[in-house]
Amino acid sequence: MKTVIAADKQERELAALLTKPAFDCVELSAGMKSRIKHTFGKEMTAAQVVNQIVTDVRQQGDKALLHYTQIIDGPAFTPLTMEVSVQEFEDAFQRVDAEVLESIRLAVRNVERFHREQLPKSWLTYREHGAMLGQNCIPLERVGIYVPGGTAAYPSSVIMNAVPAAVAGVSEIIMVVPPARDGSVNPYVLAAAKEAGVTRVFKAGGAQAIAALAFGTETVPKVDKITGPGNIFVTLAKKEVYGYCDIDMLAGPSEILIVADDSADPRYVAADMLSQAEHDTLASSILITDSRELAKQVTQELERQLLALPRQEIAREALDRNGLIIITQDVMQAVALANISAPEHLEILTVEPFRFLPYVKHAGAVFLGPYSPEPLGDYLAGPNHVLPTGGTARFYSVLNIETFMKKTSIVAYTQQALSAVSDHVIRLAEAEGLAAHANAVRIRGRC
Repeated sequence: MKTVIAADKQERELAALLTKPAFDCVELSAGMKSRIKHTFGKEMTAAQVVNQIVTDVRQQGDKALLHYTQIIDGPAFTPLTMEVSVQEFEDAFQRVDAEVLESIRLAVRNVERFHREQLPKSWLTYREHGAMLGQNCIPLERVGIYVPGGTAAYPSSVIMNAVPAAVAGVSEIIMVVPPARDGSVNPYVLAAAKEAGVTRVFKAGGAQAIAALAFGTETVPKVDKITGPGNIFVTLAKKEVYGYCDIDMLAGPSEILIVADDSADPRYVAADMLSQAEHDTLASSILITDSRELAKQVTQELERQLLALPRQEIAREALDRNGLIIITQDVMQAVALANISAPEHLEILTVEPFRFLPYVKHAGAVFLGPYSPEPLGDYLAGPNHVLPTGGTARFYSVLNIETFMKKTSIVAYTQQALSAVSDHVIRLAEAEGLAAHANAVRIRGRC
């Protein structure tokens, strides 16, 4: 892992170190390239693979969806067996550990409580001459949520996507999740889906599942919006279908950036950096501190904790590729550099963490103090863990209630109110050369 002294670098050099590559610039592994060639019979980029899959599903519906599910994930479903049945849900609840189910239910309650406080209000106000203007906040009718699956299990992703949709008032929540090789779905994922208010679940993943949600098939209903994290193929597919439906954001690999002073416990810092590094080899873990001694201790602690991790090889490669420690002159410089990075997760581990919060301009989520570790936000605290990555926190927001709602403007003028402003409307319309616009007001007369 690289350690850099900020004073030895120019500002543009530091910015380059903190700028992540765009999600679509990710280089596929040799293994993935080989698999693509074996599956499609030729070498293809990730974007080319996604384009072919999305086009095929759009044109062929269930036929293409089932075909790609079989050749990529393994199971040979029919339209009837692709959807999770009532019996499969019942079996899942029989298989889950009671204590884990209790934790899932607590997470659901916390996430629901937090997101209820975000609910926007519709409003209507009176203006001059009896005119009324307002805004109506309306939930989307049907949304699709993508949950990573296959050999992994992410009930937390189910909760973070489905609960806000349910709180917003979405009528139908359609979930897709890649199946295991035997065609099953992890029981904790299914239990979380039921607890979080998911309407239907389909055993499909990857670009084919995104296309099915966006365009609809004979079996999978078309949705108004797609949310949820996924790999490069899922992200590119969301980009491909945007406009046919809405999406939440284009997400990349996980990130954490920690701003710390000499009061920070190196054990905590190392543990939190590793919490992201174990996700995958593309994950980013960065420490920015004004303490050389802390930087030294964290480096040692990372090595010690790595040895005990089951996913040691993944975490080590992530740190080697994307791990970084920057030593600054003071904490304010560290915060300034954090704003350049615009990280997904920002932790502030200083004597007075709230002192620096007003200076944070770009971050997906901020964790303040030694007892607010990033995994708390991943699972239980209540705020959403679907966050902007790759520097997109400069313009994207965290997934929230308004992700699942739309706003409609309301205009209700009286004859007197229209008459009072009609000359202005006519002038502006004629200035733009739109005679019919002007006539639509003029024909109503000036009363």
